[in-house]
Amino acid sequence: MTEDFKNGFLQELREKVSKDPQFLSLEPSELEEFGKDWTKVYKPNPLAVVFPRTTQEVSQVMRLCHNQGVAVVPSGGRTGLAGGAVAANGELVISLKRMNRMDPVDTTALTLKVQGGAITEAVHKHCEPHGLTWPVDFASKGSSHVGGNIATNAGGVNVIRYGLTRQWVLGLQVVLANGEVIELNGALEKNNTGFDLRQLFIGTEGTLGIITEATLKLTKLFLHKKVMLFSVTDIAAVLNLFREARVGPFTLNAFEFLTDFCLERVLKNRKFPVPFEKRTGCYVLIDVDQPEKEDVLEGWVEKVFEKGLVHDGLLAQNDKEAQQFWAYRESVAESLFATGLPHKNDVSLPIAGLEGFCGELDRFFSEHYPDYEIANFGHIGDGNLHINIMKPDHLEKAEFLKRTHQVDHDLFKMVRKYGGSISAEHGVGLLKKDFLSYSRTPAEMTLLKAVKTALDPKGILNPGKIF
Repeated sequence: MTEDFKNGFLQELREKVSKDPQFLSLEPSELEEFGKDWTKVYKPNPLAVVFPRTTQEVSQVMRLCHNQGVAVVPSGGRTGLAGGAVAANGELVISLKRMNRMDPVDTTALTLKVQGGAITEAVHKHCEPHGLTWPVDFASKGSSHVGGNIATNAGGVNVIRYGLTRQWVLGLQVVLANGEVIELNGALEKNNTGFDLRQLFIGTEGTLGIITEATLKLTKLFLHKKVMLFSVTDIAAVLNLFREARVGPFTLNAFEFLTDFCLERVLKNRKFPVPFEKRTGCYVLIDVDQPEKEDVLEGWVEKVFEKGLVHDGLLAQNDKEAQQFWAYRESVAESLFATGLPHKNDVSLPIAGLEGFCGELDRFFSEHYPDYEIANFGHIGDGNLHINIMKPDHLEKAEFLKRTHQVDHDLFKMVRKYGGSISAEHGVGLLKKDFLSYSRTPAEMTLLKAVKTALDPKGILNPGKIF
């Protein structure tokens, strides 16, 4: 892109879309901030950042980009971990930061229409006075955007009970690559009229269209929860406890685990109190709806101790303690970044294959990479493991990333062997696109590329991501 073309294009954006001085930014700090996500691998290099307020402005921007052949990276809260929101090759970043409107809650239909830039936690607070919630929840809820959650089909801690984001989206408003605006499904619960195009855009990481509005499906907010924290020996013990929880006398909201290595990093970073006097190999957090009879839960806890399934355990006595238990788990990712350089993997396995996979994983690293420290945590209840390889002090960053690229091939061969996926919830983005064949067949790849070509023939929407 020549300097004359760049200047002319930016001037056209200002004149034809918005003269608001806050609409377009070339400020180096904002180019740096909005050109990257939480993936600390790629250097941002965007052309500029625009901050539209309406779907119409997004449409006008896309129409100009389509006509001029300018590549675009849609940007939400940038909390992704696969490089899906990175603008590294002179793309125009379209940030939905200012598109954060939330309409009144429909307490009859149990729905809420929001713009794509609405913050996840803000949606929760907006619904809470009505005793309702949008049950998509994770550690980055304070900065993630609804549009980004939908574009990546975000998972999180409640998947075991509520499923993925796609289960909680009724309708979408999407801007296509050529600037056309389409409305998909509205607020309908039932619509049996052919292909469900709404689902086509969910989980496609901004490669097919930009989600500017969504009608969300809400559910009852259950306020009476109980949170328990247990210490156990190893991953096999974690899975034994999970089997017991599955048939427990309660509704299971979340079943999370972290290794002792993860807890050590959390305690180092956050200065939290040590939860157990004696440290063990793994820790499990269980979040349940409180049974009608309080002694029912106490009876279940006694049972797991009698069976020798746990070493120690804590039952939160109030909201403050429950929040502290959750903080151990939700602080893992930030603590790994704060205390070192993690190479992150986010895989999913069939529940039945978890124990065999984890055993093979331990043997693999012990035999081939004994100098690597491995930090595993995740959502055992839905088969999602976060496998983090910490950079050894003696390795330079470039050499570490080179070595982990080979590690990934070996790791994903194991994932494929057990019928799993190379990405459970982080997406593909830039980071995992070289490995997509481990989870997708050639026939599937052909179909995916055909859909991309049909909707974005010039390849300007989030180019280089996924494929």
